Amino acid sequence: MALSRLQIHHFRNIETASLEPAAGLNLIYGDNGSGKTSVLEAIWYLSLGRSFRTHLAQRVIQYEQPQFTLFTRLSEGDRLGIQRQRDGDNDVRINGERPQRISDLAARLPLQLISPESFALLLDGPKARREFIDWGAFHADPQFIGVWSRYRRLLKQRNQLLKQKAPQRQIAVWDSQMAHYGDWLTRLRSDWVNSLNGALEGIISQFLPDVPIRVSFSQGWDARTPLELLLSQGLERDIQLGYTVSGPHKADLRLRVEKLPAQDNLSRGQLKLLVCALKIAQGQVLGQQQHRGCLYLVDDLASELDKDRRTLLLQQLQKTGSQVFVSAIEPAQLAMVPWDKTFHVEQGRITEQ
Repeated sequence: MALSRLQIHHFRNIETASLEPAAGLNLIYGDNGSGKTSVLEAIWYLSLGRSFRTHLAQRVIQYEQPQFTLFTRLSEGDRLGIQRQRDGDNDVRINGERPQRISDLAARLPLQLISPESFALLLDGPKARREFIDWGAFHADPQFIGVWSRYRRLLKQRNQLLKQKAPQRQIAVWDSQMAHYGDWLTRLRSDWVNSLNGALEGIISQFLPDVPIRVSFSQGWDARTPLELLLSQGLERDIQLGYTVSGPHKADLRLRVEKLPAQDNLSRGQLKLLVCALKIAQGQVLGQQQHRGCLYLVDDLASELDKDRRTLLLQQLQKTGSQVFVSAIEPAQLAMVPWDKTFHVEQGRITEQ
């Protein structure tokens, strides 16, 4: 899977652009503020229906324009398009039709982002790591999105009743369904993490050969206690606090070096390589399970990495056989691999070199 054409109109500082990227390695370079990261952001928007740089959609619309428009044609033939109005209206199309869910975009265009902010996967709380797990489980099993959505709705309903301090019998009515969908969600997540470990081991041996990293899945509560019993036993406490303390919404991916969390034992450069290993392994698992590629976006690859580590990362990305978009200030920073196509960005204007 790859983008065969990308069209961008009135997005950030890009007035209009039309690219025909290569199926392999694509380098996008230019000065800071030129718009190179905006190209990656546009691709991300076409997959997720949102930006990775801001939660305010109006900020990505070019100044004094009423809307932005993004369009891509995939190598498999699918056509994806998004138009976002300044007043908030959002028009999403897949092959000319409105999808039932925004997640249908992600199903057609699976991608991974590696950026300076990717450190959040290791340094922030468990939410980012749950999202990482859920990305993999979503692409691995078509039932996942339904199970995940159902559990979230049940959790929201239970928490509302807890805040209202509703009678225990009324709250307990939801516990059986929560346990059913919570156990199902946990099995899907656990199965995916188990599949990740095989791919991750090989990549880590290349990136961090002398670092004994262990990856494990924490389901969000003591595995020795059935979830329905746990919800029942903790009901009085949950009522006092006003929210559900334990369950799949507290799941986490644990990464340790010996007995310490990886973030406490690795340098910044090593942490970035570990994040890259996780992202590449995630794409490899998708290829093994679904026989389809994952697209990689790498923003500011040179940040935090010396020349040897940049070379190692680019070589690993090249080995995936996937379409890759890398942004940089100077091409000389990344001259250690042959690029299939190179694009220069200057003040929002994009030209193929």
